[in-house]
Amino acid sequence: HPCVSPALFLHRQDHRGLFQEVFPGQGAEEQLAALLEPGRPPVTAYCGFDPTADSLHVGHLPAVAALLHFQRAGHNVVAVVGGATARLGDPSGRLRAREPVAAGRVRAHARALRLGLWRLFENHRRLLWAPGPGGPGLGRAEVLDNARWLGRQPLLGFLCGAGGRLRMGTLLSRQGCRERLRSAEGMSLAEFVYPALQAYDFLHLHRRRGCRIQLGGADQMGNIMSGYEMTGTDVFGITVPLITSTTGDKLGKTAGNAVWLNRDKTSPFELYQFFVRQQDDIVEKYLKLFTFLPLEEIAHIMEMHAKEPEKWGPQKRLAAEVTKLVHGTEGLESAKRCTRALYYSSVEALEAMSDQELQELFKQAPSAELVLEPGMSVLDLCRKANAIQDGPSGYQKITDGGVSVNGIRVTNPETVLILGQHILKNGVSLLRVGKKNYYIIKWLQL
Repeated sequence: HPCVSPALFLHRQDHRGLFQEVFPGQGAEEQLAALLEPGRPPVTAYCGFDPTADSLHVGHLPAVAALLHFQRAGHNVVAVVGGATARLGDPSGRLRAREPVAAGRVRAHARALRLGLWRLFENHRRLLWAPGPGGPGLGRAEVLDNARWLGRQPLLGFLCGAGGRLRMGTLLSRQGCRERLRSAEGMSLAEFVYPALQAYDFLHLHRRRGCRIQLGGADQMGNIMSGYEMTGTDVFGITVPLITSTTGDKLGKTAGNAVWLNRDKTSPFELYQFFVRQQDDIVEKYLKLFTFLPLEEIAHIMEMHAKEPEKWGPQKRLAAEVTKLVHGTEGLESAKRCTRALYYSSVEALEAMSDQELQELFKQAPSAELVLEPGMSVLDLCRKANAIQDGPSGYQKITDGGVSVNGIRVTNPETVLILGQHILKNGVSLLRVGKKNYYIIKWLQL
């Protein structure tokens, strides 16, 4: 997709709904637009990600997309993993303190997040970026861990230096802080100084990387304000939207509704299906937020959808673009293969599936390893897999049409298993009993 002209950069992100508020208020947008004008040196923007888990989730994607849009406009970006700040826990928007996490676990989470962020930057560069004629090249991307500088910061030095730049009145005036201080549980000193440590990240990156812009979710405005206060004038904050569920809850680990970006937590198929299932009233917004498709192309996709809504065109395009960013081309192919196997009973897709894909697709499905014996029937298969009851009721389950092998319904229990039909080329059979009970059969010594 062609790069975005810096002259239109802020305007385009406003139209995408990606940039919500620009701080510090009045005149900030004009100053920022001047800073981002063509011909000026590239600026550096950063966003922080606390490793409260060992994977990013869909709720992090707007912030990642914002960094990537800056990069596409030729600017440099820094993703900061909060290996130090996660030890304290961000109190923003929380009614009670986070559970403390052991230092070793935070380090492991931070390492996983750094890898996850690099994967997103790399997939974007390889698969979703094409420089436009005469446009800027892709800016530089870095992934850092704030434990590198905060972990070495002596307490007294921090309080005497950076701590002197923050005013108590500002910290105490924040609504979240006031509510917590009034609550029965109150607020610990560790949580109270969290904004000061996040603000120091901005100061450190401003000094070392010339960073002028901090990005964050809409719930991070208080921390962004502290960063501005500590760093001084001529720096800016931009908030991006929070992604919520249909019930209005913020998507994430705390609400228990996270759709993860690491394959071992949410498979490419599950991620793909999450976006394919989005309703018409939200899909255009998500195409603007989560993809790098030009706004004109998104408008055309929506026009086609109005004529042929049964094709679910916008949902499929959204799912494909996000899955490609998160899991690469291989992940997208895997998601499509699993979709064809599960929803279209495609034997070709089933035959092409790896063991990993089978496990991901049929997570709850029991698996059995069997040896094919001469004359073995569908009834024998069902019994050896413990998929039906012994006796007449199990036999009747098959005659009533309640059993299928590789998507093909079998109504004669005595049907002899045939290689290439009941047993696929990859040595697997997918047995389904009833509507939702799957069994994966792996054949030995074929």
